[in-house]
Amino acid sequence: MLAQLRPEFPDVTISKIRFLEAEGLVRPARTASGYRQFSVADVERLRFVLSAQRDRYLPLKVIREQLDSTPVDAGSISRFDLLAQTGFSAEQLSQLERDGLVRSGPGGRFTTDDITALRTIRTMTGLGVEREHLRSVRAAADHEVVLLKSFSDTETVRELTGLFASLHTLLVRAGLRQS
Repeated sequence: MLAQLRPEFPDVTISKIRFLEAEGLVRPARTASGYRQFSVADVERLRFVLSAQRDRYLPLKVIREQLDSTPVDAGSISRFDLLAQTGFSAEQLSQLERDGLVRSGPGGRFTTDDITALRTIRTMTGLGVEREHLRSVRAAADHEVVLLKSFSDTETVRELTGLFASLHTLLVRAGLRQS
């Protein structure tokens, strides 16, 4: 577990992890003989805590409140859960938020669409797409949002959203055929 954290947090120690556990910020499972077993989610939770301390200078009380906040609704998830489900670090998520590629909702909550967006971003960047290009996708989406907001009927907006996606795909294909 330390080997996973040290590249991003070179000063992390076993003592620090035990302290964070004693403070209730991480709750690893225990084996029958008492050894700690850190899951992927535990490691991501530690990344979140350590990043919040290092990058935002948040006190442990505030970090605990963020981690322990209850869902606003059944469709929303915490920052911690988003990180755990996508494999992004807190630092990477913060950068994507600054780029406008992911946006939290009320109370800093995220949706399952954000999980899908982050997984899509991971795949795209793995294929060589740069963050600058992703920001242009964000800008195009923002333009569509402005247009769609001019329609008041929810069903029309839903239908137009699908039509925009379909037209976009067709235009990209046509452009690729011509080049």
